[in-house]
Amino acid sequence: MSTLVKPVPYANNEGVRIRYEVEGNGPPLVLLFGLTSDLEFWHDLGYVNSLKDDYQLVLIDLRGHGGSDKPHDPEAYKLRSLVADIVAVLDDLSISKAHFLGYSLGGRIGFGLAKYAPTRFHSFIIGGANPYQFNQDEIRWWLQLLEKGMDAVGAMYDEAAVTPETKMTPEMKARLLANDTKALTAFLLAPEWQASLEDALPTMTMPCLIFVGETDSKCAGARECVKHMQNAEFISFPGLGHHVYAHSHLVLPHVTKFLEKASQR
Repeated sequence: MSTLVKPVPYANNEGVRIRYEVEGNGPPLVLLFGLTSDLEFWHDLGYVNSLKDDYQLVLIDLRGHGGSDKPHDPEAYKLRSLVADIVAVLDDLSISKAHFLGYSLGGRIGFGLAKYAPTRFHSFIIGGANPYQFNQDEIRWWLQLLEKGMDAVGAMYDEAAVTPETKMTPEMKARLLANDTKALTAFLLAPEWQASLEDALPTMTMPCLIFVGETDSKCAGARECVKHMQNAEFISFPGLGHHVYAHSHLVLPHVTKFLEKASQR
């Protein structure tokens, strides 16, 4: 007896296929992860199970990641293209407006969405990111690491995993190592998404939640940007760095409380 395999859904943005997944029911909520990560991480870390009973979760693989297409040309990773990918998924699902949760690079793209597609979102939750000029030393560090291959990237994550929550399972590690280094390098070499997006801050009148670990290098900028937003909350987590997302038991209570308020507007 054959088993029916559910087809993987893709949206198409000017010839680039963007993989996505839908879980749950309720108001739509887009979830977008960062560099080297795929949509499965939201499952791994408990976000999907915690949110799917109350929201229609739209999990998306960034271009260059997971099951999405992986161009090797830096021109393919312009910010407007990254924004258009998310809008293409919403259009594919006939969703006119959604909430947004993005982390790290996914959070930075959230600021891009607020700048270029603000009418498509009720609210923004942005973690581990800020809208200011991206640190070029960090870009160079990543490029040098990728030159050594994904095994070196995996070793870096293993070394950074100082708490049980941040340790990867074998399945997570396997997906990390399967990344296309040429695509990730092209992503990092695309200059447009690295430019400052602070001009979007005064226009972000929708409810926003910015969260970050206090030892994260993004913390100071995240704290500063909230001062220039009309309707934003800021939460920092003492003793935690850029891997704060892995501590979902700490992050999710703030996310759910914020979404409850934002959904009532």
